[in-house]
Amino acid sequence: MEFFQDFSPETNDDRPAWDSKIQYVLAQVGFSVGLGNVWRFPYLCHQNGGGAFMLLYVFLLLIVGVPLFFMELAAGQSIRQGSIGVWKHISPKLAGIGYSSCMVCFYVALYYNVIIAWSLFYMGNSFQYPLPWQQCPIDVTTNDTVKECASSSPTSFFWFRKALNITNSIEESGEFNAIMTGCLLAAWSIVSLAMIKGIKSSAKVMYFSSVFPYVVLFIFLIRGLMLDGAIEGITYMFYPKLEIWGNVQVWRQAATQVFFALGLGYGSIIAYSSYNPVHNNCHRDALMVSGINFMTSVLASLVVFIVLGFRAKNIALRCVAKYGCMFPFLQRYPVYSVSIPEYREWYSHYSSMVGPKITDCNLEEEMNKGVEGTGLAFIAFTEVMALFPASPFWSTLFFLMLLNLGLSTMFGTMQGILTPLMDNFSLLGRHRTLLTVSSCALGFIIGLLFTQRSGNYFVTMFDDYSATLPLVIVVIFETVSVAWVYGTDRFLDDIEVMLKWRPPVVYKYLWKYVCLLAMVGLLVASFLRMVFKRPTYTTWNQSTASEMTLEYPGWALAMIVMLILLASLPVPIGYIHSMLKNRQVRHSPSLEAGVGQELHRELYTKCSSTDQLDSNSHRAPTEEDGVHPRPAFLLMAGEHYRLLPQQEEEEEEEEEQDTGL
Repeated sequence: MEFFQDFSPETNDDRPAWDSKIQYVLAQVGFSVGLGNVWRFPYLCHQNGGGAFMLLYVFLLLIVGVPLFFMELAAGQSIRQGSIGVWKHISPKLAGIGYSSCMVCFYVALYYNVIIAWSLFYMGNSFQYPLPWQQCPIDVTTNDTVKECASSSPTSFFWFRKALNITNSIEESGEFNAIMTGCLLAAWSIVSLAMIKGIKSSAKVMYFSSVFPYVVLFIFLIRGLMLDGAIEGITYMFYPKLEIWGNVQVWRQAATQVFFALGLGYGSIIAYSSYNPVHNNCHRDALMVSGINFMTSVLASLVVFIVLGFRAKNIALRCVAKYGCMFPFLQRYPVYSVSIPEYREWYSHYSSMVGPKITDCNLEEEMNKGVEGTGLAFIAFTEVMALFPASPFWSTLFFLMLLNLGLSTMFGTMQGILTPLMDNFSLLGRHRTLLTVSSCALGFIIGLLFTQRSGNYFVTMFDDYSATLPLVIVVIFETVSVAWVYGTDRFLDDIEVMLKWRPPVVYKYLWKYVCLLAMVGLLVASFLRMVFKRPTYTTWNQSTASEMTLEYPGWALAMIVMLILLASLPVPIGYIHSMLKNRQVRHSPSLEAGVGQELHRELYTKCSSTDQLDSNSHRAPTEEDGVHPRPAFLLMAGEHYRLLPQQEEEEEEEEEQDTGL
């Protein structure tokens, strides 16, 4: 098949490689398609104009998402290094970009595995009938329904009280949740075992973890289309509200979703593509994975809206059954024969006769109560699962799907940490197994923060703030590095050698201007939103059995700032460190031999390179000069990279000039 003709696992070096093209594609799809496709994208469509938001999303995906995704794929595949090595290859001053990516990956891994632990807990509780969240428990002391459950719902009570045993605010830490601690240990154990031999072991797991969610989504789609209320849900999803295009916040949310849906900036895309043969068609991969990602979001949205439509119609029908008998004109009819439109019509005429406590049982109003994230998965969906015949089967299927979605993304996230470290520190590279187990053990220990009773509030904090700004900053520097430091024409030259054809010139202008301006705009919008809108979080109040919105206390705000700074600081620190080392070499002749050798080893160049800038040149040729040096990303005589022996300091400085720094 033509699809596999450009893919051969054999390489000239000892770097691990994918066994097949399908293995690589499943890994990239598994990483990019995650929980956000199931519970974030449908919510954004729900809140921001349905079909109009989808059109906006596709527009931003094409002009920003795909070009940046292609850029990361091409950089990783050509240099065959992790995120640290890739940006160090362009210039040692840019090595901090890779370290920032590793920090963000570690943040995400910490709280993402907690969500996997929650899925394990719910899946374990699905093997019983009736489901434990199907009805409210009885208080043995009063022989009555537990008040907190009676005031909310069985699914909300099970989530907040049985699963999390949550406190009333982030300031009340509470003791550790023993069951969730055990589930978190199980989650990290699964990740450790699956990744213990690198891509050779994790790739085999991907065959199941990447494909199984699609099987479940199609099963739920077919089953959902048979439900009463499915058509109402689909109609609500696709009905376009074009006026939202004038809202800046909607553009910000769409750009953020494109950004996170593809997994840009984590370094995982670079890590996965670095195990490819040099001549693999990464342009086709970028288009294919981006397309699969979007279609998965649409498929998940269909399932979610069908389920929410069924749920909303059930709530509205129960409302009609509850209040319909209070209208004199409806008492002559059986309650089940009264439709929702009939009830609402009578309500509009006679509501004044029965008082203000009676509602109009509005189906659209129930649909407007959009839920996202954990609320969608662990409250709304569990409520619907309880209404299905053979509910334990459907519940087990659903949470097994969430588990696999989470694991496939988790594998990519951990690869974004481990690959750069092993590539750049030979000691770690020689002890892959120990590094993997140690990283997972450290993740579990720090993750205990999330298993205390207030842990859910810290998950929300990490999800909202630890990755957003640092990742945008990382991608801005990545784009500047490729488009302005290395040069788009040189980068396209390298890709032409790789693909044996030159990508369209439009990528040059997208990388240099459109993507960069879009990322800067997203950074400014996100920063201003944080400054002018004090960060808040949603809490569960046990006495009122309802959710409340509270502002973060001062120490929590300081923690948010610290998380952002820790992930962002490696970029300027790496630049300053490289500058100081250069200055030290220039001013200390006695250190020239030792430090000069160390500095030169930070530059990755092609083994057969004989082209150097003229010794009298004071600047690198620019694209405006019409001069394009030979590609420095790719090896012309072979397909593997090695570190060159020490050369003279002047040649090293010329090498740095060649990169544009």
